[in-house]
Amino acid sequence: MTYTPKSSPPPPGSALPILPAVPAQPAPPAAPPGSPPTPSAPPATTPRRTAFAEGLDQLRSAATTEPGRLRIIGALLALLVVAFGAVTAWQMTDRAAAADDVLTRSQPLSSDAADIYRSLADANTAASSGFLAGGQESATTRDRYERDIRTAADKLVNAAANAEPDSPSTATIAKLNKLLPEYKGLVERARTYNRQGFPVGGAYLRYANEKMQHQMLPAAEDLYTKENQRLSADYADATPYPWAAIALGVAALAALAWAQHRNYRRTNRVLNHGLVAATATATVVLLWLVVGHTLARAGLNDSYDHGVRSLNVLHDARIASLKARGNENLTLVARGAETKKVGEETYDAYDYDFGRDIKALAVKLAAAEKLADDTSGERPVTAAVGNMTEWKKRHTAAREQDENGNYQQALDRVIGAKGATGECFDSVDENLRTALAHEETEFKRAAGDGRDALTGMPAGVAVLAVLGAAGAVVGIGRRLSEYR
Repeated sequence: MTYTPKSSPPPPGSALPILPAVPAQPAPPAAPPGSPPTPSAPPATTPRRTAFAEGLDQLRSAATTEPGRLRIIGALLALLVVAFGAVTAWQMTDRAAAADDVLTRSQPLSSDAADIYRSLADANTAASSGFLAGGQESATTRDRYERDIRTAADKLVNAAANAEPDSPSTATIAKLNKLLPEYKGLVERARTYNRQGFPVGGAYLRYANEKMQHQMLPAAEDLYTKENQRLSADYADATPYPWAAIALGVAALAALAWAQHRNYRRTNRVLNHGLVAATATATVVLLWLVVGHTLARAGLNDSYDHGVRSLNVLHDARIASLKARGNENLTLVARGAETKKVGEETYDAYDYDFGRDIKALAVKLAAAEKLADDTSGERPVTAAVGNMTEWKKRHTAAREQDENGNYQQALDRVIGAKGATGECFDSVDENLRTALAHEETEFKRAAGDGRDALTGMPAGVAVLAVLGAAGAVVGIGRRLSEYR
């Protein structure tokens, strides 16, 4: 039989509180059929960090450990050595190309421009000499004129082939190519009328001379000036020191020395083979850069000081002698028809220009004597000075005969077979040609030495830089292997 337990009543004052009853809440209305489900609130998420920030944190955490620091040091050393090699190769490639242009392009073109001027001036001189001889014009004079015209035409073709498109030189060359056949046509007309005894031949020759003096020679001089400017620009590109490469080389050596000192302090090991190899290659590159460029710079500067400067002065002297000879001949062709008033005095125009040209010749010969640095270069210049002195004496005697009305005697003293001023002019021209050939050889030797000092440097530097970077990486890797 089961009995219901009897409980005693709770003690007074300890009754539990009775919560009020909560009324039943109505259920939410059911969603109509076909409606989308009610979205639930998205869970709270933290914003995602960028890859850069995560990489920076990884780098920062790696830098707090010795292996991480070594990896960073190895990467920086390799990058610095490669940058040093790349900048060195780039700068030396530009300088080697400029040095090669000096030797094989700009200086030869400058000499060609001077030859164009000389050939035109000499052709003008030969034409006037042949005109003075009249029907007795020698085959030598005629051949000299034709040879000068062909030389000028050939040099113009070469200059046009090497000129930059749309450059000022191209326009000057085109102008000369147009004027050259016009000049030659005037000379042929002058010769034809002169052989027939018509005085109009002298007018044609003077007109041809004016075209030469006022149009063709100024254009040729302008071409010569432009080519000299290009030569100077090539020198300016080839000779400056590569300061950026030198600074990077010093920085690379300093960084490698610091890395080896740090390695010694932490491990008490004097040498790390990889870092020593990297330091050796960087040192070789830096020494090659400094010594090679110094030798190249010295050779190029020598080629300019004892080659280009002398060549320019000798070209100017030769041109002055040609202009003087042409004006001397035209003095007899014009027979006083052309005059020039200077102050209160009236002079024969061509004789006045002769005096100005012979003074210019004396100045240029004196400068060439100072620039000559050996006996072989000085001897022909000294001989030309003596020829010029004798030329002035004979010219004065010829002018006296002409002013006294002895035209034939004056003509014999200018274009005669013996004792004429033509002999002095030919001697001056021959000695200047000899001096030019000597200075051309000196230029090629010095400029070639300068260019050869840079041969192989860009490629060699690039290879050594790669080896140096590999050495730095291997050296740091050897140190890292101790932590594995």
